[in-house]
Amino acid sequence: MRLHRLTLTAFGPFGGTQTVDFDDLSTAGLFLLHGPTGAGKTSVLDAVCYALYGSVPGARQGGGQGMALRSDHAASATRTEVTLDLTVAGRRLEVTRQPPWERPKKRGTGTTLDKAQTWLREYDAPAGAWKDLSRSHQEIGEEITQLLGMSREQFCQVVLLPQGDFARFLRADAEARGKLLGRLFDTRRFAEVEKRLAERRRATETQVRDGDAELLADAHRMQQAAGDAMELPELAPGEPGLAEAVLNAAAVARSTAREQLTVAACTLTAAESAQAAAGRALDDVRELARLQRRFAEARERAARLEQGAEAYREALALMERARKAEAVAPALDLRESSEAEHRRAAAAEARARALLPDSFADAGAAGLAAAARRAAEELGGLDSARRAERRLAELLDERAGLDRQERADADLLHEAEAWLEGWEETRTALQSRVDTAQRAAALAEQLAERREPAQQRLRAARMRDQLAQDTDRAVERVRTAQDDTLRAKQHWLDLKEQRLNGIAAELAAHLTDGAPCAVCGATEHPDPARKVAGHVDREAEEHALTAYQRADEQRAEDERRLAVVREALAAATAEAGDSPTEQLAQETAELEEQYAQARSAAAELHAAQERLRQAGQEHERRLAARQETAVRTASRVGHRERLDRERASLEEELDRARGSLDSVAARAAQLERRTALLTDAADTARVAEDTAQRLKDADARLADAAFRAGFETPQAAAAALLDPAAHRELQRRLDAWQHEDAAVRAVLAEADTAAAAREPQAGLESARQAADEAARRLRDAASAHDAAGRRCAELDRLSARATASVLRLAPLREEYDRVARMAGLAAGTSADNERRMRLESYVLAARLEQVAAAATVRLRRMSSGRYTLVHSDDRTGRGRSGLGLHVVDAWTGRERDTATLSGGETFFASLALALGLADVVTDEAGGVRLDTLFIDEGFGSLDDQTLDEVLDVLDSLRERDRSVGIVSHVADLRRRIHAQLEVVKGRSGSTLRQRGTG
Repeated sequence: MRLHRLTLTAFGPFGGTQTVDFDDLSTAGLFLLHGPTGAGKTSVLDAVCYALYGSVPGARQGGGQGMALRSDHAASATRTEVTLDLTVAGRRLEVTRQPPWERPKKRGTGTTLDKAQTWLREYDAPAGAWKDLSRSHQEIGEEITQLLGMSREQFCQVVLLPQGDFARFLRADAEARGKLLGRLFDTRRFAEVEKRLAERRRATETQVRDGDAELLADAHRMQQAAGDAMELPELAPGEPGLAEAVLNAAAVARSTAREQLTVAACTLTAAESAQAAAGRALDDVRELARLQRRFAEARERAARLEQGAEAYREALALMERARKAEAVAPALDLRESSEAEHRRAAAAEARARALLPDSFADAGAAGLAAAARRAAEELGGLDSARRAERRLAELLDERAGLDRQERADADLLHEAEAWLEGWEETRTALQSRVDTAQRAAALAEQLAERREPAQQRLRAARMRDQLAQDTDRAVERVRTAQDDTLRAKQHWLDLKEQRLNGIAAELAAHLTDGAPCAVCGATEHPDPARKVAGHVDREAEEHALTAYQRADEQRAEDERRLAVVREALAAATAEAGDSPTEQLAQETAELEEQYAQARSAAAELHAAQERLRQAGQEHERRLAARQETAVRTASRVGHRERLDRERASLEEELDRARGSLDSVAARAAQLERRTALLTDAADTARVAEDTAQRLKDADARLADAAFRAGFETPQAAAAALLDPAAHRELQRRLDAWQHEDAAVRAVLAEADTAAAAREPQAGLESARQAADEAARRLRDAASAHDAAGRRCAELDRLSARATASVLRLAPLREEYDRVARMAGLAAGTSADNERRMRLESYVLAARLEQVAAAATVRLRRMSSGRYTLVHSDDRTGRGRSGLGLHVVDAWTGRERDTATLSGGETFFASLALALGLADVVTDEAGGVRLDTLFIDEGFGSLDDQTLDEVLDVLDSLRERDRSVGIVSHVADLRRRIHAQLEVVKGRSGSTLRQRGTG
């Protein structure tokens, strides 16, 4: 990096515009920046830092985003601005920054705040003009940081060597020295590695502990299943040997359980044999007891049969007499049926004669039939009177119907009058509903017109948000394309320069003897140039040019796409406005809700109109009904008069036909009843005469049948006859006695039953108790065997689960051991880390060793070969080692602490350390050349000889094509250094003055 020009306007103590020509100052290689205290020497360095990074070191930045950088001497209309022209990474750039500015308003009074502005331009050498690159703070900051390869803190430590910082660094303890080195070399990734390893160790330790806890839980389950046959190891989760101890205890428990299972199986077999023998003995005793009970029961049944033998013989005789009486049964049945029929006929005749007048008491069947015929003839003469009576009933019904119609019309008329009285109120209410619905419809139309613009604005806002993201991505692509274009262009220019350097060899390749040279015209070519290794020909240059042109076309295309996206974003922003998308979405939702409510209210319009129309029709119908009722009332008057005249005529005719009775129907009913009674009495009389003759015939037939069956009288035969139920019961008793007698004889004849009866009484209860005891022992043995089997199965299952857990945890346990060992090494807590040095400290120690080596080269020259800086990794007290810094005194040959150096020695040792650190940080930043350095103060502590040696060392920096600016107010330096930049302090602000240049 080389600075060319710095322009300040209203910055710090400089009220006007000041310019620093670093190209002119750098010609001598070493220049002095001096001036009185407070004049603004450091402000010049702050301006360089602000131009590059947008901020100044430390507390000088102030608050308000850089508003404190503005000069108090500047005019109110002058804006603060810093412009820096520099070359970095082969590119000529110009950075212009303006901090926020609170300026007077152009109209009215008061002030307004202008935002910070930033410009980045690049000089296009072929075109001979500056080209704009960016106006984005973020893009410019990223571009500068990427090109320099350093953060602001690193730049301030490496390029702007600060006052006193490296003296403090030289005397600092290991912790403070580590913080500074950590900021410069950005070793946070190594600290992050330590943190990640510690987190990984804790995570794996937690997993191992969880796995061991699960394993111990399985061990407790196995102990519960095994009872007292298993002892658990007294180890906590995570302790070594837990898995092996649990598996060994499980193996012992399984072996014990299997031995118990074998013993239980043998006990079960013996119990099964004993239970089988007891069962067989019980079966034998039960069979003996059964046979003995069978024989005793047979003897008891035989005794009962002997006692009932006389009753059996009587029943047998009764059954024989009943069989004989069965031959007389048909005649008995005939006689009983005839007698019953005659009694029914006589009773019917008596009932029929009781209903007749006394004048018919002695009349026979023929007389009763003749009287019935005469009553029927008189009944036939009443048909005309019946028709008149039916017509009169119809007239009465019709007259009642007229009365009902009159009452219905009165009710209808009253209802119509009541409804018509409320018609105006009903019509007004319905019309109001129609008007409300019409207003809602109008509102819905208005809201519908607002819906589409609101939805369009919402879509534009969402498109705006999307396009904003697309713009960011397009800007990133443009930045990448610009970088690719610059790299391709630089590559092409490098190849072109190499080709021009070797163009003589390319031209010499086409020379022939006697032909003139295209450059000098000579025909002799005694020593033509030859191509060297790595020669660049036209094809390579054209290929690089083509690659550059393609990259430039891609950059142009990306810039065009960026412009298109930005144009679309501007259009979407113009359409959507500045309102947030969420606000527009809420407003659109509210509009939609209002529109839906209006639509819902407007939807009632048709229904309201229909109800109004129906109410109007009902009004017309009510009016017509009232008029029709009046017409019907008038017509009913004439109809009622006609009915009254016809009624009078019919009543006169009926009075003649009824006689003394109330109606013709009553007279007809009287005649009908008399005819029916006479007819019924004549029929029952004939039936009674017939049944009396049949009963006489049945008596004669019954007497003959009883005599032939051997009975003296019909009554004796009837007494011997049994009904079906008694016959069946008697037959059942006879059959049961015979069956029981045969069964008893069969049992008493059985040989095994008789033999069992001769045996002693069977001991069934003792045999049953013995069998129950054997069964109980068998159940106990089976339960013990099942429990032992379940115990073995449960222990096998839990052991397999524990083994699987151990196998599953083995890789995790190995990983935990490995991670714990690495975390301990990285954290400096492991016994393997003898110096207790953390990983970050180890890396910083290596960097510090490089810095000490680079600083020693200059320190030896400054101290006339006396002092050498060395890195020490010895531990200090109980702390950790790694960042110690000692000085070796060649005069004494001893190594001592840097705190023992004098003031002057401390300064040039710090300066050497700062220069060495700058070299190392430069190499760490990717080899970016730092062609301009500034050293701030400290030279007043040196004697003349040491000052000369220090200046010689600084002057030697020109060997690396560097220019060094010394910031100091030491008068002796103004005599020794001719190129000077003087800061002159005045009441209206400071100014800059260059001397001894050009």
